[in-house]
Amino acid sequence: MSSAIVLFSGGQDSATCLAWALERFAHVETVGFDYGQRHRIELDIRAPYLQSLRDAFPAWAGQLGDDHLVDLRSLGQISDTALTSDVAITMAANGLPSTFVPGRNLVFLNFAAAIAYRRGIKHIVTGVCETDYSGYPDCRDDTIKAFQVALNLGMDKRFVIETPLMWIDKAATWAMSEQLGGDRLVELIRTGTHTCYLGDRSTLHAWGYGCGTCPACGLRADGWVRYQNSLSWARPD
Repeated sequence: MSSAIVLFSGGQDSATCLAWALERFAHVETVGFDYGQRHRIELDIRAPYLQSLRDAFPAWAGQLGDDHLVDLRSLGQISDTALTSDVAITMAANGLPSTFVPGRNLVFLNFAAAIAYRRGIKHIVTGVCETDYSGYPDCRDDTIKAFQVALNLGMDKRFVIETPLMWIDKAATWAMSEQLGGDRLVELIRTGTHTCYLGDRSTLHAWGYGCGTCPACGLRADGWVRYQNSLSWARPD
């Protein structure tokens, strides 16, 4: 298990996955995607976060390799969703939120695999989750397993798509961060990442920056409260 590439958006989940990969692989690269997202601020904080991670965890700094940023703005141009246009976040008639960008994760994985192919990397790490999520079909375990088969057939490789968050909720994601890097990593993720769909970075809440009203902020805030409650129960009297 010598190398991996992590789909690093700049958000909480992918930052946790990055720490997970650094604990397991000797060499870790990152990739982000500019798809014309409304919350483009997540791209702006990627480089500062990676530098802060190197500074806070010198043992990981030597393992953290190149960062790649891929221009996928054409995806946003054809999507017409609440993540790529200035429209309200609502539920569509098909039961999916208007934040669903059709094919987004599949496109991301395909491009990450193309980079991994060129770089000789076997493991592709993504923060998709089927527990605390918005119902996106391309986050499901069955989808990821099927796509791994397609990638391996189409590229004649043996890629492994790693999904460390697939079966855990946001509270457990915060707990995983603590297990991987202690309070220092939790604080770095809390203040250094961005998950808000509206791209609001004007207010620092207990759980991090965000508007506090969008679904992404709601999931993160709820997970933080449950994580803090679990810490209270764990502390001795």
